[in-house]
Amino acid sequence: MNEKSKIFKRIFILISILIPMVVAVLLFLPKGDTSAVSPWIFTLPFYNAIINTLTAILLMSGFYFVKNGKVNSHKVCMISAFILGSLFLIFYVIYHSNAPSTKFGGEGIIRYVYFFFLLSHILLAFIVVPLVLSAIYFAVSQKIEKHKKIVKFTFPVWLYVSITGVIVFLMISPYYSH
Repeated sequence: MNEKSKIFKRIFILISILIPMVVAVLLFLPKGDTSAVSPWIFTLPFYNAIINTLTAILLMSGFYFVKNGKVNSHKVCMISAFILGSLFLIFYVIYHSNAPSTKFGGEGIIRYVYFFFLLSHILLAFIVVPLVLSAIYFAVSQKIEKHKKIVKFTFPVWLYVSITGVIVFLMISPYYSH
């Protein structure tokens, strides 16, 4: 492994550790008085659901394009999906650093369904970050065989995380207080 690859690997590892740590801190950090929070903050979950929807569409489109030999279209879709994922994280951090967590109010079997989607979404969201970063690195550095190998895992996990993000939003949105 050359020096440049070692540096990228360290950066990816650092990012892959920092993101879950920041998310955990935000979720468990007590919130102060939220009456002073700007109303637009409370729209961010809706926009994140749109971002997740668009990401899922881009991922499926990118898959279609690469399977049909349209590599440039595939690249555009994947870069766009990565940019949207980054925007999602920014919105997520802004929202959770300002707004209190919302409790799911559903009862019975729907409660179990919700928590299944939520927990699997969270766990796989942590896993997808290093997978996506590695896939991008291999693509950019023209290590196409390694790229193909890792995206066999990355694609379904990223797609699942994107789709379940929307499902979780739709299930909890009736319980938002703002």
